[in-house]
Amino acid sequence: MFNIEEELKKLPNKPGVYVMKDKNDNIIYVGKAVSLKNRVRQYFRKTDKTARIEKMVSLIDHFEYIIVDNEAEALILECNLIKKNRPKFNVLLKDDKTYPYIKIDIKSDYPGVFLTRRLINDGSKYFGPYANPGAAKEMIDFIKQKYKIRQCRNLKPRSRPCLNYHINKCLAPCMEYVTIEEYKKQIDEIIDLLEGRTNKIIKELEEQMKEAAKKMDYEKAANLRDKITAIDRVLEKQKVSNISENNIDVIGLYKSDLEVCVEIFFVRGSKMIGREHYFYQDLKDMENKEIISGFIKQYYLENPNIPNKIMIREEIEDKQAIEEWLSTKLGKKVEIKTPKKGEKLRFVEMAEMNSKVTLENKEKDKSEILMELKKVLNLDKLPRKIETYDISNISGEFTVAAMCVMQDGVIKKNLSRRFKIKGVFGQDDPKCMEEVITRRLKHSIENPKGGFGTLPDVIFADGGITQIRATKTAIKKYNLNIPVFGMVKNDKHQTRALMDENRKELEISENLMNLITNFQDTVHDTAITYHRKVRDSKITSSSLDNIKGIGNVKKKELLKKFGSVENIKKASVEEITKIKGINKELAKEILKNV
Repeated sequence: MFNIEEELKKLPNKPGVYVMKDKNDNIIYVGKAVSLKNRVRQYFRKTDKTARIEKMVSLIDHFEYIIVDNEAEALILECNLIKKNRPKFNVLLKDDKTYPYIKIDIKSDYPGVFLTRRLINDGSKYFGPYANPGAAKEMIDFIKQKYKIRQCRNLKPRSRPCLNYHINKCLAPCMEYVTIEEYKKQIDEIIDLLEGRTNKIIKELEEQMKEAAKKMDYEKAANLRDKITAIDRVLEKQKVSNISENNIDVIGLYKSDLEVCVEIFFVRGSKMIGREHYFYQDLKDMENKEIISGFIKQYYLENPNIPNKIMIREEIEDKQAIEEWLSTKLGKKVEIKTPKKGEKLRFVEMAEMNSKVTLENKEKDKSEILMELKKVLNLDKLPRKIETYDISNISGEFTVAAMCVMQDGVIKKNLSRRFKIKGVFGQDDPKCMEEVITRRLKHSIENPKGGFGTLPDVIFADGGITQIRATKTAIKKYNLNIPVFGMVKNDKHQTRALMDENRKELEISENLMNLITNFQDTVHDTAITYHRKVRDSKITSSSLDNIKGIGNVKKKELLKKFGSVENIKKASVEEITKIKGINKELAKEILKNV
C-alpha cells in the first residue's frame, strides 16, 4: 500500500523527474525539479492551488521519481517522458495541421530540394515550417525555375538525360555532366536564400552579371538580372522587421475562456519565413509563463531548426536549463530573451496579436458553423455535441460499428468509439444501428461521467431514412428527445445532403457541406479500419489453414469474396476457381476440407 505522506518524507533533496500516477497506474503528470523533495511536497502542501492542479492532486494515487545529476538532464528526461506517455495534465503539443517544410538532402552528392510534411532526423536540412502551403510551393517553384537542380526524388544513373536537361532546367547529375562541387555551389546559394542571407547572393549575382555584360554574353547577363529581380520579389514578401540577428523564433500567446493559442514566428535574416500556431484546451487557469515553458520544451525536442534566440513576453522558471539543453543540441549558444522595449518588443507583441486574431477567427468560425447548424436543423439550442455512426461488414459477417464525435464544430478523433455487433445475425444494417445507439445511450444514462460523456445534442446517421428510423427507435426506448438527421451519399459514394426524418433534404452552405462530408468520411474510415482488424484477426485461424496450397493471400481472397467459411461451403467449384491462383483441383480440395 502506497502511503503518500510516508513517501514524501523519503524524497531526496536532489534534481530529478517525478511521475504522478492514478489508481489505475496511468501516468497523469510528469515534472522536473532541482529539488525533488521541495517540488513534489508543494503539490500536497500548498493551499492556493489552481483548479487544474487541485483536480490533478485529487487523482494522484502514487508517484515515482528518477534522480539525475543536474537540472538539464532532468529537463531532457521530462520532455522524453511527456512525449512517450502524453499525460493528461501536462501541456501537450497538439495541432490540427501539419505544415510543410522545404527539405534539402545535403548528405547526397547531388542534393534535391523538396516539399515535405515529415520532419525526421535524417541529416537533411529543413526550412520552415510554412503556415501558408502556397508560399512554400511558390518558393520551391522559384528555386526550380532559377536553379538547375535535379527534380527527381531518387537519383539513379541513366542511359540518357531526361527532358529537364534538354529544356535547360537541370544539369543532369544522373549522367555526371556536372561535378559535385559545381552542383553544390547552387545548393549553397539556395541554402543562403532560405536562411535569409540574400545580400551575399545578390552581390555575387550582380558581379557575375557585370562580368557577363563585359564579355558581351548578354543572354547570361539577362538571366542573372532576372534571377536578382526574382529574389528581390521574394524578399519583399518576407521582410517584416529591422531585427539584426539572423536566426530568431518569436513566441506569442493569447487566452480565451475556452482555449489558448500559441503563435510562433520564424525570423531568418530580418525576414519572417514562416509561422505556426497551436491550440490548447483547459489551460485557462495556468500561468502564461508555464504554458510557454511547456511549449518550448516539447516544440524543440525533435525539431532540428533551433534558432540562436527565442523571444518571449516574460521570464520562465527553467530558462537556464532550457538554454543549456538547446545550446547542446544546436552546438552553439542559444538564448531566451524577454525584450522590454524597441523593435524586439514590437515583434513579440505582433506574435501575441496574431495569436489573438488566430484564436478569435477559429472561435468565430466554430460559432458560425454552430449557428448555421442550429438554423438549418431548426433546433432550440446550439448543437455543441453531435455524434455519427456507421456500420461495416461483408455479407453480414464480421459486423462492427463506429461512433465519431463533433464537439463545438470540431471533429474529435480521440472521442471515437468502436463496437462489435452482438445481437444481430446476417446483413441488417438498420438493426445493427439500433443496437449500437441503444448501447451507447445506455452508457451515458447509467454513467454520465464515464467514457462516453454526456448525451449528444444531435445524432447524424450515416445513411438515409432507414437509418434515421432505426436511430429514432433506439432513442425512444429511453424516452429521449434527440434530433436525428441522415447523411446521404450519391451514386459515387460522395456526401450529397443532410436529410430529416420526413425525407426532406436540407439546404446548407458549402462550408457546412465540407464539414459534414469530413465527418461522414471520418466515421466511415473508422468503421472500415476496425472491420478489417476484426476480419483479419479471424482470418488468422480457420479450417482453411489446414488445406495444402492455401496461404494467407488466398485465404484472405476467399474470405473477402465469400465472407465466411460457411459461405465457402455453399459455393461451387466454378465460383471458387474465379479467385486468382485457385484451379479446379485446389477448389475441390477446399470444398472437401472446409
